[in-house]
Amino acid sequence: MKLWGGRFGGDRQAPASDAQFDPQFDPQFEKFSESFSFDQRLVLYDLRVNEAYLEELAEAKVLTATELRQLKGGLAAIGRYLDSHPHWARDESAEDVHTWVESRLEQEAGAVARKLRTGRSRNDLVATETRLYVKAETLRLRSATLGVLKALLDQATAHRDVVMPGYTHLQPAQPLLYPHYLLAFFEMLERDCARFAAARDAADEIPMGAGALAGTAFPIDRRRLAKRLGFSRVARNSIDATCSRDFVSEVLFACALAMTHLSRLAEDLIIFSSPAFGYFELDDAYSTGSSIMPQKKNPDSLELIRGKTARVLGRLTGMLALAKGLPLAYDRDLQEDKPALFDAVDTTRESLDVAGRVVATLRVSPGRMHAALADGFLTATDVADELVRRGVPFAQAHEQVGALVRYATEAHLTLDQVAEAEGRRFIPAWDAALAAVASSPEQSVRRRNVLGGTAPGQVALQVRAARQRLTKLRAVFNPKKAQD
Repeated sequence: MKLWGGRFGGDRQAPASDAQFDPQFDPQFEKFSESFSFDQRLVLYDLRVNEAYLEELAEAKVLTATELRQLKGGLAAIGRYLDSHPHWARDESAEDVHTWVESRLEQEAGAVARKLRTGRSRNDLVATETRLYVKAETLRLRSATLGVLKALLDQATAHRDVVMPGYTHLQPAQPLLYPHYLLAFFEMLERDCARFAAARDAADEIPMGAGALAGTAFPIDRRRLAKRLGFSRVARNSIDATCSRDFVSEVLFACALAMTHLSRLAEDLIIFSSPAFGYFELDDAYSTGSSIMPQKKNPDSLELIRGKTARVLGRLTGMLALAKGLPLAYDRDLQEDKPALFDAVDTTRESLDVAGRVVATLRVSPGRMHAALADGFLTATDVADELVRRGVPFAQAHEQVGALVRYATEAHLTLDQVAEAEGRRFIPAWDAALAAVASSPEQSVRRRNVLGGTAPGQVALQVRAARQRLTKLRAVFNPKKAQD
């Protein structure tokens, strides 16, 4: 069954190379152009939109009450068929899911099914269904993100006093509280939650009633139709309604940025779980071994997240390239939005789920972290700060401490191991008190007692505030469990 065809006859010329060419059917082009293989996953949205639209056709006196009952009964029968046949699409073929539903509806309800398309196009239909899909899936993406946020906070609470080396340029920088480190990723992913919410809002307007591009000629109440389908707004311009895929690009961007944040987390955990650092150990459930090296424990879960990030970034880039040169209004190019959308959403949601489990089961080694604090002169800035408190200009203090660090590096010493007389060669004020500052990463973190800093009191406030925000976010999905 085709939803079109009257315009086409049998007078096309066959390719000279194909003696079996059917002038009305080229299987190679049929395979090339079909979308049923991927848009079949919109089938429940198709049934939902069709039912709401039938109600509007009845309100517009296009359908009688009897015809409406027949057609709604046919849609319900299709729904039951789908429920009882989980692999319903395996042996089916159609140009797209909309064609399949209409064909099936004619089997269930008879010729009256041919009235279904009145005043409607696949252009406004697919745009509506895709928006419904985005609205549902962004909620699932937010829920999966909340799982990672909870795992990060649980880790922060379980290891609230652990001090670890902080890095810039992957070089030792300053001591940090481990919970403070985790909260950096919490902030990134919390913003991702907001972006998923914004992407949902962008999709929350109904294109139905826009027809192919100019609007429908039947008295369809688009505001009422929007209410029936749970949309908060009606698309204002019928041309834009059918051809805009901004909302797809927006959810792809939200996915790409969330995956970028997961990739950064994965990269850190890969590095810091290697024996050279040993700060973390991944649970066996999220690691694999080697087929040749018996000792290996590979962080494949994290490497896959890092790799799949490239895939999602490619989907976003591809979608923007797809849209950049299309003339108004709908063009068949837009069929390619759905493979990109479906793949990016699935990949991001699965990656979030795995990342949450990895973080929740992560084993931390405070001893390895503490031992690493002795290397890299992480308290050098604290020594310079102490000199400033004694009246030395910071630029001069920076120069003096840098010279001492160079000496200690060449002598294979830590700052607190430098003899007092040797220290004075570089820092005239060098004494036991400065050596004590140099030897205490715990004092270093306590000194950073500013809003957003790594001091224990500040971090405790940050964790508490983050837990409150998470509770509010979780209440959106399950109010009864919001206090868990």
